[in-house]
Amino acid sequence: MGSKTHYHPYHPYMFALMTFCALAELGLTAFLITMGNEHHTWPSIRYHSLLILFCFDAVWTMVFSTAYLLWMIDGSVHVLASIASSVIWLVITTIVWGTASGVMHNTRGGHDCPGAPANSRCRQSLTVEALGWTEFSLCVVALAATILWIRLSKRRYVSHPYLRLISRW
Repeated sequence: MGSKTHYHPYHPYMFALMTFCALAELGLTAFLITMGNEHHTWPSIRYHSLLILFCFDAVWTMVFSTAYLLWMIDGSVHVLASIASSVIWLVITTIVWGTASGVMHNTRGGHDCPGAPANSRCRQSLTVEALGWTEFSLCVVALAATILWIRLSKRRYVSHPYLRLISRW
């Protein structure tokens, strides 16, 4: 067994999906922030602030999900690579993405841009919000899978060696 930490086999895939989704969100929000600053075309101060929040969330998620992914692949036994720290990180990240996406939904007005051109600000904002909800959903699924995995692995734990032998059958 060694000293390597054992994770659920789908965990690295979840963290990889979170990383790639955050990378897409980072690219889009960085582009929108740059274009808005360059042309001074912000629909509102709140929208500008929300884009900065989404950009921060994307960097936060990309850095930490990549780190957890690398720690899982490497099998590091590190304080930050523990299951408890990943649960705490997932809770914080879920709250941040859910809050940002909910506020963006209210700021946008919640409509689906009927008749707007493909590259309009409305569709770009809709994409930012959609990626935020996707990231939120990935965090919820990863958090639920982690908690379920912890719970199931504790149930299977049997302390007596003879009982461990029987529980394998």
